[in-house]
Amino acid sequence: MPLAVYILGLAVFALGTSEFMLSGLLPPIADDMDVSIPQAGLLISAFAIGMVIGAPLLAVATLRLPRRTTLITLITVFGLGQVAGALAPTYELLFASRVVSAFACAGFWAVGAAVAIAMVPVNARARAMAVMIGGLSIANVLGVPAGAFLGEHFGWRSAFWAVGAASAIALVGVVTLIPRIPLPEEKPQLKRELAIYRDGQVWFAITITALAAGGIFCAFSYLAPLLTDVAGLGSGSVPTVLALFGIGALVGTTVGGRVADAHLFGVLMSGIAASTVFLAVLALFASSAVVASVLAFLLGFSGFYTAPALNARMFNVAGAAPTLAGATTTAAFNLGNTGGPWLGGTVIDAGFGFPSTAWAGAAMLLLALVAVAFSLRLQRSRSRVVASATSSPKAVRTEAVGTEAVRTERV
Repeated sequence: MPLAVYILGLAVFALGTSEFMLSGLLPPIADDMDVSIPQAGLLISAFAIGMVIGAPLLAVATLRLPRRTTLITLITVFGLGQVAGALAPTYELLFASRVVSAFACAGFWAVGAAVAIAMVPVNARARAMAVMIGGLSIANVLGVPAGAFLGEHFGWRSAFWAVGAASAIALVGVVTLIPRIPLPEEKPQLKRELAIYRDGQVWFAITITALAAGGIFCAFSYLAPLLTDVAGLGSGSVPTVLALFGIGALVGTTVGGRVADAHLFGVLMSGIAASTVFLAVLALFASSAVVASVLAFLLGFSGFYTAPALNARMFNVAGAAPTLAGATTTAAFNLGNTGGPWLGGTVIDAGFGFPSTAWAGAAMLLLALVAVAFSLRLQRSRSRVVASATSSPKAVRTEAVGTEAVRTERV
């Protein structure tokens, strides 16, 4: 695996810490800004909305720009967004700083994923994405609990300052260690990249990714108040439980990245099904601190076990447009990160309590399983058509998607 891929994973650590740390900071932010917990939860959705909009827009805007320069610019803007959040005097300005940071984060993800995919062979795509996603996992192991710890002892603004410092370190790594990526001889054409959206499998990939991410973060976004108000844990124990989620995410990403290249649909089905079961158990036994803590680890594992497969699937079906494929994956994940916390806040506001977020998340995951089943059925149907047209039974089977030939994943 090229060193540059690991540098991208290091930068993603700073991005991921900022994206997810609010799950452990909602109570102090709500108190300081004089808003409700669900309103504070909208800050998570604000970041996700910025990612959804920013990923495709910045992918298109930077399509013909040097990749390294684009990455340097985006990580710089992201770091400045963290400083703005730390200094924000009102909820509205904090909200705006999250959106700006999300735009930069989305662009970095889209371009960074395309760079990582370009540097490895097709049969190592899931592993390359696992390295980048590993940055998110480590953010959950170290960054998110550290943010909760800082918020508990030094105020929530200190967490934003810490992420700003991490962004500066990431900037140094990108400047010094990311090589100059030459632009292709044939300049990317927006019309050709947009052609991927004519394929139904691309839309299945978007739907599955959004629902899978939304189901997990519908519950995870409100895990801190669930642990304190329902399970009876002290606020000082929340960072430890968040670290368990992060450890599970790191292990899940590692395992999923090694398995997904060979058994992509198998990883999707097993991981999403496991997450559904874990959320149902959390809803039933949320009052038990021990059960909730164990399930935090298991949800981290199952949720991130599928992440390399979800990323690789999008690049497989949209290989003719790698930059826009990366942006589309980022947008799809954050559609889930937007819809999940919104749905969780809605059921809380309706009076169903914090455990109801786990039921709502499980419902989203069930829909994701249905979408996986339909996508697999379409995949097999296309494979049979291609196989029947192949003269040699030992020929490598491929399926045409737009202008790109994509290998058929095994279950």
